[in-house]
Amino acid sequence: MEPTIVLREPQHYLGRRESIAMTEFARLADQLPGMFAGLARQGVPIAGPPFFRYRVIDMAAEMVVEAGIPLANAIPVEPPDFVDVLPGGRYATITHIGHPGELMAVTARLLDWAPRNGLSWDVTPTPTGEVWGGRLEMMLTNPAEQPDMHKWETALLFKLAD
Repeated sequence: MEPTIVLREPQHYLGRRESIAMTEFARLADQLPGMFAGLARQGVPIAGPPFFRYRVIDMAAEMVVEAGIPLANAIPVEPPDFVDVLPGGRYATITHIGHPGELMAVTARLLDWAPRNGLSWDVTPTPTGEVWGGRLEMMLTNPAEQPDMHKWETALLFKLAD
């Protein structure tokens, strides 16, 4: 399946950021239900599916990852939660239907796609890892409604360089 390029507007989101090793990733994923519950108690409308935003990636060490939920507007929150804005711009996107464990292979194909098509990612190499302007994994399937993980739908959206 070929990626498509979409133009995204800047988007407020509620987030929780962690520096984690890949082996700890499930701990961050487990925080999403609590974030949803907190928004529901406040009556805040959610403006899209939950996501993971990979800010800094160093596969050999730690990654800085955010669990996030799109919002229509900024809201007051208390730490460890925060409100920030996903950058607008051109994103390459591909949707995967299948087990989340397959996303590493889908990600590798997407990462190879841009340079083959004369495009580059909004990413800056640093000594602590690659700093991404926008690298999102959006969960389009609600696990409570679809318990079969092999049927989960996930959209990858990676920001292209301006």
